[in-house]
Amino acid sequence: MSAGPLLRAQGLSVRFGGVRALDGLDLTIHHGEVVGLIGPNGSGKTTFFNAVTGFVLPAGGTVDFDGSDVTALAPRQIARRGIARTFQRLRLLLELSVFDNLVLGLHLSLDHGVWTNLLARSRLRLEIERHAASARELLRQFSPALPARLFEPAGNLTMIDRRRVEVCRALIGQPKLLLLDEPSAGMTPDETHELMQDLQSVKAQRPELAVVLIEHDMNVIESVTNRCVVLDYGRKLCEGTYAQVSSDPEVRRAYLGIDE
Repeated sequence: MSAGPLLRAQGLSVRFGGVRALDGLDLTIHHGEVVGLIGPNGSGKTTFFNAVTGFVLPAGGTVDFDGSDVTALAPRQIARRGIARTFQRLRLLLELSVFDNLVLGLHLSLDHGVWTNLLARSRLRLEIERHAASARELLRQFSPALPARLFEPAGNLTMIDRRRVEVCRALIGQPKLLLLDEPSAGMTPDETHELMQDLQSVKAQRPELAVVLIEHDMNVIESVTNRCVVLDYGRKLCEGTYAQVSSDPEVRRAYLGIDE
């Protein structure tokens, strides 16, 4: 673990044609904190996730993670260093079992040669079985009923359980930083509340884990984050506690449409 910030983005810029999705963004994430990343649609939140995880190449600036420059690395290389993420839309393979979906998250911790030769079935099975107990325990942290459904198709699960499995898949590789992109999308308020309680429970057991959460539900942001960063037009508009940013006049004007 490095002595400084876990993640530091400096002057980060991303362009799509003539549009600046990120415009010289400076943002720091510290070990163990939970940060809410908020702002209007199109403000650059998901683009920031994509730039940090290697899905888009920045036009300028740098990303340092745990003491190393990861700006130009491929997604797999960045993930292996300890950054995991979820996406706005579920990316579970619904026809596969819950366990098979979790296995897809293990590619970061399994020997790379296993995945370059999937015909080595016996070796692959041995590697997977080594992680079966941890997979069950991780599911149990989210829901006591989920381990019993380990070998059911993921498509049989409710929306909240699918989200739980998706987050478990991101966590199973023991990341240092977890990026959650609108994890409550498609869920009811009650389901959202349940999922946030699950995440808080898991976070309590992994105090060193840093989490960055993109979320439009301000009740969620207020209840689970230590700090908020507000983006607008690819720039950092404001940062602080939820109480601080929610009362900031510029934030209220840009995000809430309230002109004071």
